[in-house]
Amino acid sequence: MSGDDIIGLDARHIWHPFTQAETAPPVAAIVRGQGARLWDQTGKEYLDLVSSWWVTLHGHGHPAIARAVAEQAGRLEQVIFADFTHEPAARLAAEVTALLPDGLERVFYSDDGSTAIEVALKIAYQYWRNLGRERRGFVAFEGGYHGDTLGAMSAGRSSGFFTAWDDLLFPVSTVPFPATWDGDEAVADREEQSLAALARLLEGQPAAVIVEPLVQGAAGMRMCRPEFLRRLAAMVREAGSLLILDEVMTGFGRTGAIFACVKAAIRPDMVCLSKGLTGGFLPLSMTVATDDIWRAFLGQSIDRAFLHGHSFTANPLGCAAGLASLALLRSTDCQTRIAAIEAVNRTRLADLARRPPSRGAVIARPRICGTIAAFDVAGQGDAGYGAAVGAVLKKAFMARGLLLRPLGDVLYLLPPYCVSDGDLHRAWDAIGDVLQSLP
Repeated sequence: MSGDDIIGLDARHIWHPFTQAETAPPVAAIVRGQGARLWDQTGKEYLDLVSSWWVTLHGHGHPAIARAVAEQAGRLEQVIFADFTHEPAARLAAEVTALLPDGLERVFYSDDGSTAIEVALKIAYQYWRNLGRERRGFVAFEGGYHGDTLGAMSAGRSSGFFTAWDDLLFPVSTVPFPATWDGDEAVADREEQSLAALARLLEGQPAAVIVEPLVQGAAGMRMCRPEFLRRLAAMVREAGSLLILDEVMTGFGRTGAIFACVKAAIRPDMVCLSKGLTGGFLPLSMTVATDDIWRAFLGQSIDRAFLHGHSFTANPLGCAAGLASLALLRSTDCQTRIAAIEAVNRTRLADLARRPPSRGAVIARPRICGTIAAFDVAGQGDAGYGAAVGAVLKKAFMARGLLLRPLGDVLYLLPPYCVSDGDLHRAWDAIGDVLQSLP
């Protein structure tokens, strides 16, 4: 099928996510991917600097993961996960929990980040009910985004993405997120204000507190300090509530450590994982809970069990991909690349921030956490996710063969770990040129 045929069928039948079809530019038909690169129907090459929505850990088409999926497909492609288990699911659960803080031992598989969050919220609610105690409320952080199912949307209500469904969502209390950046001298004050607000809400004995640790992704790669998370975790534990970490984006090396909770040295009661879990090959997620939580669901009555599931829970192909991806992630080569990406990004972002303003564009709030680099493009009119400068930047980068999708006025890089230093320098050179061209 030709590229034009693909685009024609797409225009006739496809409803794209996070897209206003009335104003969006024509889509490109991607026909091949390898490493950090993608090629469209015309042969144009794109350097994928956002890991295709933050999922592609090791690059596109990695042969080790592709081989693992193909071999698994020849043995067992799918089986109902009630009454049955299989080797890839059991091994993957064991290997992931071995990398998490002690005590996180029980894995509930589902399909994507949203469902992992939905599972965590439902577990938290039923946990207290099974114990015969009334803890119903939830606490989240302003700007947090946790997915697109109803529970996840409720937790992420303050993100601004869900106003169309506001009357469908259940109430969730929010506290300020103390976002920080390089050279920020007021962060300690914001942390105190946030923790004071949290303390007041904890007096109401909520069922759980949910937070994206170290980095709020969709909110604009807003970052907080590890010491803030440590104080938060101690407060939640002291109040007797459960702590849920949304590591859908931050997991599997993105923050420079295997998980953000490991980097921050905290142990949550539940952690939600997806995106990079399979190296970007297949949809799969985990909600990992402590053994104590799991035991609260044991009993002689079925209504005490967790009555939740998905058709493709623990799909063997996804689990096989996850095992292959973990093997790559643990390799010395991968850990070296993660450190190198952070080093290049730190050097180039610092250089960019020191440059004189590019006409009307100002580099504001530069920040880095592991392989994630971000900054605000100020001085270009409106701010936030709907800022017009985002579309201008995206178009300019696409023309240069760079897949960069700003979050409104926030420009960020979150590349696959296989990206070379040379490719990163090329990207930063282009960023400087594009910013210089802004009016």
